[in-house]
Amino acid sequence: MAATLAKADDRGPRSIVILGATGSIGKSTADIIAGAKEAFTVAAVAGGRDPIALARVARDLGAKFAALADPSGYAALKDALAGSGIEAAAGPDAVIEAALRPSDMVMAAIAGTAGVGPTYAALSAGRTVALANKECLVCAGPAFVRQAAAMGTRLLPVDSEHNAIFQALGDSDLAMIEMMTLTASGGPFRTWTAEAIAKATPEQALQHPNWSMGPKITVDSAGLMNKGLEVIEAHYLFGIEAERLDVLVHAQSVVHGLVAFRDGSVTAGLAAPDMRVPIAHCLSYPRRLTTGARRLDLAAVGQLTFERPDFARFPALRVALDALRAGCGLPTVLNAANEVAVAAFLERRISFHDIARLVEQCCEATLADGTAHDPESVADALAIDHIARERTQALLAQGSTFGMVTAC
Repeated sequence: MAATLAKADDRGPRSIVILGATGSIGKSTADIIAGAKEAFTVAAVAGGRDPIALARVARDLGAKFAALADPSGYAALKDALAGSGIEAAAGPDAVIEAALRPSDMVMAAIAGTAGVGPTYAALSAGRTVALANKECLVCAGPAFVRQAAAMGTRLLPVDSEHNAIFQALGDSDLAMIEMMTLTASGGPFRTWTAEAIAKATPEQALQHPNWSMGPKITVDSAGLMNKGLEVIEAHYLFGIEAERLDVLVHAQSVVHGLVAFRDGSVTAGLAAPDMRVPIAHCLSYPRRLTTGARRLDLAAVGQLTFERPDFARFPALRVALDALRAGCGLPTVLNAANEVAVAAFLERRISFHDIARLVEQCCEATLADGTAHDPESVADALAIDHIARERTQALLAQGSTFGMVTAC
């Protein structure tokens, strides 16, 4: 069953909480809100380790509460907010408090599994959640879907691909959908040979041609692992099985998602590659905002090209799709192992090619020892995540090799 998506809300200014306010999505969210101050108020903002940046966002948006995940930054945050009337707090519990502040919508943009707990807290409190943290569904999809259904809580997809599909779907019957397609830019290595990709440096992997993102997601995009994670997310978000989910490489990043129906028609979501477009759609849904986001000029683009992903050159996508089909909690394992592997690559401890290899080793090892299972709760998912991280670190040290991921 898919999580419930947001319905109309015609009350006055919407009260927003921004989790991950100092990251790329958080900054774009703040930009949208600052340009439409009559439409929004900000109840709380939360950030990770930068108290000065968080204080600046809180002041600019007139937030009532600011929470820093790193408790050591509390004094600096409090000093930076002195005289503003904005309440300051720090530590993991403070981020949860920010998520629970009374609001109409929570922008869930904390990167990685650190965002799972606060987002789930907001969901459980009945908040509309604009979901920019894919780990919530990749790591704990079954638990999030069950809780959303139980609470009647609403999810809106912020990722450009899922947002495009959401808009293209409209009120369509899921049974009449033949295929949902997410597009991938192909990243900086789209035309590279397998040999060249295997030797890629962190600097090369971080040179995305179309998007400006954080280092982890940029590396994921370079290897198409990000697209695999997004397919898993779409599976839970839209309640559609893996067999009806597809990926196309689309270098221009103009068509973000397509929906093919059983009558032969296809609808698609198009926009310039600017995250302010899906963010604005979520913040104002079902209304529309006038924003300063980049406009799409198809004549200037000139042509739109599409190609099938090459699993031989980009094995991370295959590994992710295999994990989704296998089930048994492997998406949770995959996500955890990938975070460890990407960090190791950025630290120059492994090659780019080793990222997918290491993630697949961890998934296969989990199946081999009989511990694989679908998480029954967020706590269970985080426990699986912890074990997978430890296993991946051990595999890094051992250099072991396992075979292909198969269903359990």
